[in-house]
Amino acid sequence: MELETDLVLNTNGSARLRLANTDVVVGVKADLDAPSLDRPDEGRLEFFMDCSATATPEFEGRGGETVALEVCSTLKRTYQNSKCLDMKSLSVVAGQQCWVLYIDILVLECGGNLFDAVSLAVKAALYATKISNVTITTDENGVTELDLSDDPYDVRRLDISRVPCLVTLTKIGNAFVVDPSLEEECCSLGSLVFGISNTGRVHLVKKVGSGSFHSESIFEAIETATKIGVVLNKQLADVLKLEEDTQKTTKRRGFL
Repeated sequence: MELETDLVLNTNGSARLRLANTDVVVGVKADLDAPSLDRPDEGRLEFFMDCSATATPEFEGRGGETVALEVCSTLKRTYQNSKCLDMKSLSVVAGQQCWVLYIDILVLECGGNLFDAVSLAVKAALYATKISNVTITTDENGVTELDLSDDPYDVRRLDISRVPCLVTLTKIGNAFVVDPSLEEECCSLGSLVFGISNTGRVHLVKKVGSGSFHSESIFEAIETATKIGVVLNKQLADVLKLEEDTQKTTKRRGFL
Protein backbone atom coordinates (compact mmCIF):
# COMPACT_ATOMS: atom_id res chain seq x y z
CA MET A 1 0.00 0.00 0.00
CA GLU A 2 1.41 3.37 -1.06
CA LEU A 3 -0.21 6.46 0.47
CA GLU A 4 0.29 10.22 0.15
CA THR A 5 -1.81 13.03 1.60
CA ASP A 6 -2.30 16.75 0.93
CA LEU A 7 -1.43 16.46 -2.75
CA VAL A 8 -4.45 18.13 -4.35
CA LEU A 9 -4.45 21.92 -4.26
CA ASN A 10 -7.58 23.94 -3.41
CA THR A 11 -9.04 21.22 -1.20
CA ASN A 12 -9.42 20.93 2.56
CA GLY A 13 -7.89 17.48 2.47
CA SER A 14 -6.74 14.94 -0.08
CA ALA A 15 -5.07 11.57 -0.45
CA ARG A 16 -3.70 9.32 -3.15
CA LEU A 17 -3.58 5.60 -2.49
CA ARG A 18 -2.19 2.79 -4.56
CA LEU A 19 -3.18 -0.73 -3.53
CA ALA A 20 -1.48 -3.26 -5.82
CA ASN A 21 -2.64 -2.15 -9.29
CA THR A 22 -5.50 0.05 -8.09
CA ASP A 23 -4.77 3.80 -7.99
CA VAL A 24 -7.25 6.21 -6.36
CA VAL A 25 -7.19 9.96 -5.65
CA VAL A 26 -9.64 11.56 -3.20
CA GLY A 27 -10.24 15.26 -2.55
CA VAL A 28 -12.40 16.72 0.23
CA LYS A 29 -13.93 20.20 -0.01
CA ALA A 30 -15.75 21.76 2.96
CA ASP A 31 -18.53 24.32 2.36
CA LEU A 32 -21.18 25.89 4.57
CA ASP A 33 -24.77 25.05 3.69
CA ALA A 34 -28.17 24.43 5.26
CA PRO A 35 -28.49 21.11 7.12
CA SER A 36 -30.95 18.37 6.23
CA LEU A 37 -34.47 18.83 7.54
CA ASP A 38 -34.45 15.43 9.22
CA ARG A 39 -31.05 16.06 10.85
CA PRO A 40 -30.91 19.80 11.63
CA ASP A 41 -28.06 19.50 14.14
CA GLU A 42 -25.69 17.50 11.93
CA GLY A 43 -23.43 18.10 8.96
CA ARG A 44 -23.49 16.14 5.72
CA LEU A 45 -21.21 14.09 3.52
CA GLU A 46 -21.66 14.00 -0.26
CA PHE A 47 -19.83 11.37 -2.30
CA PHE A 48 -18.97 11.71 -5.99
CA MET A 49 -16.91 9.22 -7.96
CA ASP A 50 -15.40 9.38 -11.44
CA CYS A 51 -13.99 6.25 -13.04
CA SER A 52 -11.46 6.99 -15.76
CA ALA A 53 -12.25 5.12 -18.98
CA THR A 54 -8.59 4.11 -19.16
CA ALA A 55 -8.61 2.56 -15.67
CA THR A 56 -10.04 -0.73 -16.94
CA PRO A 57 -11.99 -1.85 -20.05
CA GLU A 58 -15.04 -2.43 -17.81
CA PHE A 59 -15.36 1.35 -17.30
CA GLU A 60 -15.88 2.05 -20.99
CA GLY A 61 -19.32 3.37 -21.93
CA ARG A 62 -21.61 3.53 -18.89
CA GLY A 63 -19.79 0.77 -17.01
CA GLY A 64 -17.90 3.27 -14.90
CA GLU A 65 -21.10 5.06 -13.88
CA THR A 66 -22.64 1.82 -12.61
CA VAL A 67 -19.58 1.02 -10.50
CA ALA A 68 -19.38 4.61 -9.20
CA LEU A 69 -23.01 4.60 -8.05
CA GLU A 70 -22.55 1.29 -6.26
CA VAL A 71 -19.37 2.38 -4.47
CA CYS A 72 -20.81 5.78 -3.48
CA SER A 73 -24.02 4.23 -2.12
CA THR A 74 -21.94 1.77 -0.08
CA LEU A 75 -19.82 4.58 1.38
CA LYS A 76 -22.91 6.65 2.16
CA ARG A 77 -24.50 3.75 4.03
CA THR A 78 -21.29 3.20 5.96
CA TYR A 79 -20.86 6.82 7.05
CA GLN A 80 -24.54 7.26 7.99
CA ASN A 81 -23.89 5.14 11.07
CA SER A 82 -23.80 7.49 14.06
CA LYS A 83 -20.99 5.42 15.63
CA CYS A 84 -18.77 5.97 12.59
CA LEU A 85 -18.23 9.73 12.38
CA ASP A 86 -19.49 12.47 14.70
CA MET A 87 -21.69 14.37 12.28
CA LYS A 88 -22.84 16.73 15.03
CA SER A 89 -19.32 18.13 15.17
CA LEU A 90 -19.96 19.48 11.65
CA SER A 91 -22.95 21.53 12.81
CA VAL A 92 -22.33 25.30 13.05
CA VAL A 93 -25.76 26.73 13.88
CA ALA A 94 -28.40 24.06 14.46
CA GLY A 95 -31.13 24.23 11.84
CA GLN A 96 -29.36 26.99 9.91
CA GLN A 97 -25.77 26.26 8.90
CA CYS A 98 -23.52 23.22 8.86
CA TRP A 99 -20.38 21.98 7.16
CA VAL A 100 -20.95 19.85 4.09
CA LEU A 101 -17.99 17.73 3.05
CA TYR A 102 -17.92 17.05 -0.69
CA ILE A 103 -15.79 13.95 -1.23
CA ASP A 104 -14.64 13.55 -4.84
CA ILE A 105 -13.12 10.20 -5.80
CA LEU A 106 -11.12 9.66 -8.98
CA VAL A 107 -10.14 6.14 -10.02
CA LEU A 108 -7.00 6.38 -12.15
CA GLU A 109 -6.40 2.65 -12.44
CA CYS A 110 -8.40 -0.38 -11.35
CA GLY A 111 -6.61 -3.64 -10.72
CA GLY A 112 -9.29 -5.17 -8.50
CA ASN A 113 -10.51 -4.74 -4.92
CA LEU A 114 -11.93 -1.29 -5.67
CA PHE A 115 -14.21 -1.05 -2.61
CA ASP A 116 -11.33 -1.55 -0.18
CA ALA A 117 -8.96 0.83 -1.96
CA VAL A 118 -11.54 3.62 -2.18
CA SER A 119 -12.52 3.29 1.48
CA LEU A 120 -8.89 3.51 2.58
CA ALA A 121 -8.29 6.57 0.39
CA VAL A 122 -11.44 8.30 1.68
CA LYS A 123 -10.48 7.66 5.31
CA ALA A 124 -6.97 8.99 4.63
CA ALA A 125 -8.36 12.13 2.94
CA LEU A 126 -10.71 12.79 5.88
CA TYR A 127 -7.78 12.36 8.25
CA ALA A 128 -5.91 15.07 6.35
CA THR A 129 -8.94 17.37 6.14
CA LYS A 130 -8.63 20.73 7.93
CA ILE A 131 -11.77 22.81 8.52
CA SER A 132 -11.60 26.52 9.33
CA ASN A 133 -12.86 27.54 12.76
CA VAL A 134 -16.02 29.63 12.76
CA THR A 135 -16.83 32.52 15.13
CA ILE A 136 -20.56 33.01 15.72
CA THR A 137 -21.88 36.44 16.70
CA THR A 138 -25.36 37.94 17.05
CA ASP A 139 -26.06 41.58 16.26
CA GLU A 140 -28.51 43.86 18.06
CA ASN A 141 -31.33 42.72 15.77
CA GLY A 142 -30.78 39.08 16.68
CA VAL A 143 -29.27 38.18 13.32
CA THR A 144 -26.61 35.49 13.49
CA GLU A 145 -23.36 36.22 11.69
CA LEU A 146 -20.59 33.76 10.87
CA ASP A 147 -16.95 34.74 10.60
CA LEU A 148 -14.60 32.19 9.01
CA SER A 149 -10.99 32.33 10.09
CA ASP A 150 -8.55 32.92 7.22
CA ASP A 151 -5.61 31.75 9.33
CA PRO A 152 -4.36 28.47 7.79
CA TYR A 153 -3.39 27.28 11.28
CA ASP A 154 -6.72 28.18 12.92
CA VAL A 155 -8.38 24.93 11.87
CA ARG A 156 -9.73 21.76 13.36
CA ARG A 157 -9.42 18.12 12.36
CA LEU A 158 -11.94 15.31 12.18
CA ASP A 159 -11.87 12.32 14.51
CA ILE A 160 -11.73 9.38 12.07
CA SER A 161 -10.60 6.80 14.64
CA ARG A 162 -13.97 4.99 14.48
CA VAL A 163 -14.37 5.23 10.70
CA PRO A 164 -14.45 1.68 9.29
CA CYS A 165 -12.46 0.31 6.39
CA LEU A 166 -14.16 -1.85 3.80
CA VAL A 167 -12.95 -5.45 3.55
CA THR A 168 -13.99 -7.48 0.51
CA LEU A 169 -14.05 -11.27 0.54
CA THR A 170 -14.50 -12.79 -2.91
CA LYS A 171 -15.76 -16.36 -3.09
CA ILE A 172 -14.03 -18.64 -5.59
CA GLY A 173 -15.26 -22.20 -5.35
CA ASN A 174 -15.59 -22.99 -1.66
CA ALA A 175 -12.92 -20.53 -0.49
CA PHE A 176 -12.84 -16.78 0.16
CA VAL A 177 -10.10 -14.62 -1.35
CA VAL A 178 -8.96 -11.39 0.31
CA ASP A 179 -7.73 -8.44 -1.77
CA PRO A 180 -8.76 -10.03 -5.09
CA SER A 181 -7.22 -9.06 -8.41
CA LEU A 182 -9.28 -8.43 -11.54
CA GLU A 183 -8.58 -11.96 -12.73
CA GLU A 184 -9.77 -13.42 -9.42
CA GLU A 185 -12.90 -11.27 -9.49
CA CYS A 186 -13.70 -12.61 -12.96
CA CYS A 187 -13.61 -16.16 -11.54
CA SER A 188 -16.14 -15.32 -8.84
CA LEU A 189 -19.93 -15.01 -8.95
CA GLY A 190 -20.19 -13.06 -5.73
CA SER A 191 -18.39 -11.13 -3.00
CA LEU A 192 -19.16 -9.93 0.50
CA VAL A 193 -18.14 -6.40 1.51
CA PHE A 194 -17.81 -5.62 5.23
CA GLY A 195 -17.29 -2.31 6.98
CA ILE A 196 -15.00 -3.02 9.95
CA SER A 197 -13.88 -0.47 12.56
CA ASN A 198 -10.62 -0.46 14.50
CA THR A 199 -12.35 -2.24 17.39
CA GLY A 200 -13.74 -5.01 15.19
CA ARG A 201 -17.26 -3.61 15.07
CA VAL A 202 -19.16 -4.56 11.90
CA HIS A 203 -20.82 -1.45 10.45
CA LEU A 204 -21.84 -2.84 7.07
CA VAL A 205 -22.48 -6.10 5.25
CA LYS A 206 -23.13 -5.97 1.51
CA LYS A 207 -23.34 -8.66 -1.15
CA VAL A 208 -21.92 -7.90 -4.59
CA GLY A 209 -22.63 -10.06 -7.62
CA SER A 210 -25.27 -12.63 -8.49
CA GLY A 211 -23.86 -15.54 -6.48
CA SER A 212 -25.42 -16.92 -3.31
CA PHE A 213 -23.86 -17.70 0.08
CA HIS A 214 -24.66 -20.36 2.65
CA SER A 215 -25.32 -19.03 6.15
CA GLU A 216 -22.33 -20.91 7.58
CA SER A 217 -19.99 -19.38 5.00
CA ILE A 218 -21.31 -15.89 5.84
CA PHE A 219 -20.48 -16.31 9.54
CA GLU A 220 -17.05 -17.59 8.57
CA ALA A 221 -16.56 -14.59 6.31
CA ILE A 222 -17.59 -12.17 9.08
CA GLU A 223 -15.02 -13.67 11.43
CA THR A 224 -12.28 -13.48 8.79
CA ALA A 225 -13.19 -9.94 7.73
CA THR A 226 -13.22 -8.73 11.35
CA LYS A 227 -9.68 -9.96 11.95
CA ILE A 228 -8.44 -8.42 8.71
CA GLY A 229 -10.31 -5.15 9.31
CA VAL A 230 -8.75 -4.59 12.72
CA VAL A 231 -5.26 -5.11 11.30
CA LEU A 232 -6.01 -2.96 8.25
CA ASN A 233 -7.24 -0.05 10.36
CA LYS A 234 -4.12 -0.20 12.53
CA GLN A 235 -1.81 -0.34 9.51
CA LEU A 236 -3.57 2.64 7.92
CA ALA A 237 -3.31 4.64 11.16
CA ASP A 238 0.43 3.88 11.36
CA VAL A 239 0.97 4.91 7.72
CA LEU A 240 -0.99 8.15 8.21
CA LYS A 241 1.04 9.03 11.29
CA LEU A 242 4.28 8.36 9.42
CA GLU A 243 3.05 10.39 6.43
CA GLU A 244 2.15 13.33 8.68
CA ASP A 245 5.57 13.27 10.33
CA THR A 246 7.24 13.17 6.91
CA GLN A 247 5.30 16.24 5.74
CA LYS A 248 6.88 18.32 8.49
CA THR A 249 10.30 17.90 6.91
CA THR A 250 9.36 17.51 3.22
CA LYS A 251 8.04 20.24 0.94
CA ARG A 252 5.00 19.16 -1.08
CA ARG A 253 4.51 20.26 -4.67
CA GLY A 254 0.94 19.07 -5.15
CA PHE A 255 -0.65 16.56 -7.49
CA LEU A 256 -3.37 18.49 -9.36
